[in-house]
Amino acid sequence: MSNIRVLIADDHSMVRQGLKQIVELEKDIEVVAQASNGEEAVDLALKLKPDVVLMDINMPKMNGIQAVAQLKEKGCPSKIIMLTIHADHEYLIKTVQLGAAGYVLKDADSDVLIKAIRSVYEGQSYIPPNMTTEIIRGFTQATAEDSRSKVQNLLTQREIEVLELIAEGMLNKEIAAKLYISEKTVKNHVSNIFKKINVSDRTQAAIYAFKHNIKKS
Repeated sequence: MSNIRVLIADDHSMVRQGLKQIVELEKDIEVVAQASNGEEAVDLALKLKPDVVLMDINMPKMNGIQAVAQLKEKGCPSKIIMLTIHADHEYLIKTVQLGAAGYVLKDADSDVLIKAIRSVYEGQSYIPPNMTTEIIRGFTQATAEDSRSKVQNLLTQREIEVLELIAEGMLNKEIAAKLYISEKTVKNHVSNIFKKINVSDRTQAAIYAFKHNIKKS
């Protein structure tokens, strides 16, 4: 069985050497190259196609997030593990959305890093257990925001306002009073909304609003 080939990208030489020593204590893992900035990491990864890239986030010339985006855009097959001091779930969600397969904090035990390398090499993802809840919440929020964005492209701003009020249980007369428009105008908006979102009644419209983050629960 061939060794797991690893590229280490970090702007601190001592960190790179420390990681190299930790990784190469394992008989089945070898470091094939080191990079001191994001641009170098991208060039080496595209040239050598290592199995795994350990990618720091904060690096000169090009940060780790930008480097991940470029590698994925160029079809690099390497599995990328973000190695960082940041426990912020925003960094986690951003890098995973871009295509990173793992996320390991620099203060984690060495066995955690080795486990992450082996996990992503085998086609799995590695997220610290204490951050799993954060990423689920973040993706849920991101999905809801993306969903609302799609609705905003589908409906006019006035139609969205009417849909919000339908979701609150208001009748056409109440909506007319709330928005200072005629009841006939409300009926026209409701009819247009139903056609655009492909529903046939107010209950279905309300459910649609909740699902697409138009009316928050």
